[in-house]
Formats: sequence, C-alpha cells, structure tokens
Amino acid sequence: MILQSQLHVFHESMGHFILPRNTVTQHVLYFGRYSAMVFLEAEMSWNVLISPSQLDRKGLLLRKAIIVRLLEDVTNRRASKEHGYYIAVNRLKAISEGKVRELTGDVLFPVTFTCITHKPMKGDIMVGYVDRILKHGVFLKSGPVESIFMAEKSMGGYKYIGGENPMFMNDHSKLEKDTAVRFKVMGYRWMEADRQFQLLATIAGDFLGPV
Repeated sequence: MILQSQLHVFHESMGHFILPRNTVTQHVLYFGRYSAMVFLEAEMSWNVLISPSQLDRKGLLLRKAIIVRLLEDVTNRRASKEHGYYIAVNRLKAISEGKVRELTGDVLFPVTFTCITHKPMKGDIMVGYVDRILKHGVFLKSGPVESIFMAEKSMGGYKYIGGENPMFMNDHSKLEKDTAVRFKVMGYRWMEADRQFQLLATIAGDFLGPV
C-alpha cells in the first residue's frame, strides 16, 4: 500500500491532469508518448474494528489506530469489481460514532475516506513485463495487475521459439522473460475468489510491443 506523499511525488515526476466525476476524480499518468495509466480517486465508506486497548479520551491514539487499521484492511481487500485495485489511502474524511461489540468489547467505527485506485478498462494502453512464456502465449504483469494473458494470435507475427530460455520472435525483436511490453487491453473479467482482474492483451497495432 502506497502512502499519499509517495503518490504525489510520482504524479509530479510523470505529469497528470484531473477531471471531476461525482465522488471519483480521474488521474492520468503518461509513460512516454503512447501509453498511460488511469488512476481514480474514489470516496468510500467502510467499517473499521478497533480493540479497547487502542481507545483513549483525547482521541489522538484512536485516530491513529483507525488509520493504521484502515491501511491494513485496504491492503488485505486488495481490489473490488467496482473500484479496481486499491493503490493508496488518500485522506480520512470522517469518523462516525462507534458501536461496541458486547462479547469482545471491540468498537466498530464507520469511516469515510478517499482512496486512489486503478481499474483497467478495454482499450487502455499499458506497460508491463513478461512473467511467463508458454507455447500458445505469454503472461504479463503490470503494476498491481498480475494476470494478463496475450495469446500468440494477438502478437502480430511473433512465433514461439522453444528451448532452455523460450521466447517469441519476429524479424525485428523478441519477447522473453522480463521484457518490457507496451500492450492494449482487449478485454477483462473480475475474479471474485482471487480478488483480481484477468486481462486479455494484444500488441497487434501501431506503437505496441517491446519497449
């Protein structure tokens, strides 16, 4: 999970612009001329469970405990179908009155906060790297997205070359493990059990392929 300050430094170094969209703000980071990654800033309401030992009269320790627990919860939940991957908690906006659980004494606090997320969409141009090579295609990873498949038929002329270090090659370049690739998202689906998105990718097109 990234801290807000780290994300702001990243934005300043790569460049971004902001578009209002109800409770969601859109950030677009450009990687070179022909690729970009879209981040959203979404307002969310969750319940955070705090143990009695973390409560105090002044409320300072409580606020700290809620923030720490919220970061843990966001990391554990990883992603959602609605918002995409949780990248960073941006701001804690409100803490509502807590409700005590009788058996444990723990207190459940409804909180409202903003979170930076990344949700891949069909047509997005992204940059990733080759993670695994199979005879019929390759698996890529890109940022928090760990399951991206690109079939051989979507590679625009690359052919499989077996051996100790398998790869795909055409007349000008090759795709092997850890090769950086600019690709286009052809489609995606949400996997609830794994709490992640699976993407289908292609490099058949202008300005796509190894970078």
